[in-house]
Amino acid sequence: MVVVGYQYSKGDIVTDASLPITGVESKTHFAQVSYQRTLSLFGRSTNLQFNLPYTRGATEGFVKGEFRSRHISAMADARVRLSVNLRGAPTMDLDAFHALRAKPRTIVGASLLIQPPTGGYEADKLINAGTNRWAAKPALGVIWPVHPNWLFEFELGAWFYSDNDNFQQRTRQQDPILSTEFHLVKRIRPGLWASLDLNYYVGGHTSVDIVEQSDSQRNSRIGATVVLPFKKRHAIRASLSTGIITDSGGDFENFSLNYAYIWR
Repeated sequence: MVVVGYQYSKGDIVTDASLPITGVESKTHFAQVSYQRTLSLFGRSTNLQFNLPYTRGATEGFVKGEFRSRHISAMADARVRLSVNLRGAPTMDLDAFHALRAKPRTIVGASLLIQPPTGGYEADKLINAGTNRWAAKPALGVIWPVHPNWLFEFELGAWFYSDNDNFQQRTRQQDPILSTEFHLVKRIRPGLWASLDLNYYVGGHTSVDIVEQSDSQRNSRIGATVVLPFKKRHAIRASLSTGIITDSGGDFENFSLNYAYIWR
């Protein structure tokens, strides 16, 4: 599958929510191209995804009481994600997949997301498209069918970060961030579905040259998603979300629209 996506965000948003910036107001356009491949790994259904993003926008805010503004137009950090279904979804042909959709069962899966520092980065700037560090997110997820047409999805994961050793000529470290996601999915017909989405994440305390910062995160967002298939191999996905708990960043509105084309 190939996915071409567009995302628009407005509000308190930067690439890294733990940056020492207050009163943030951003308008950001985000485009991305993704390639996803399904495969078999030890007899289990598996997905491998590559994501290449580009961002453009303007951000303003206060750094130590001084007003700053920044315009960005650059590639952001790429992402690679491997997802494996551990229970309930072995490798299957198309007929078995249709049977699973008609009679869903509990599925348990695991994933690993890797984000290398490939995005544009200027060491003398606080706000950048890239983060100049490696990041990884292992996660476990479960899908529970509460009804043939209603699914409940839950994911528990954690972000881990390497050091940014060129943060304005200093070294910046960040603690892990624990994240959770909840999705209540309504299946309307094959390929057409909608969901109510909620997340919560906490942690991410940072230090710069061993000097601790007061920037721990405790944020939550809520949103909705709808997917509309057409002509068998095409689909449109649209979503909206907003912040509901915003201790550090996260207070922004987000709209995204994606087009997917699927090869058999």
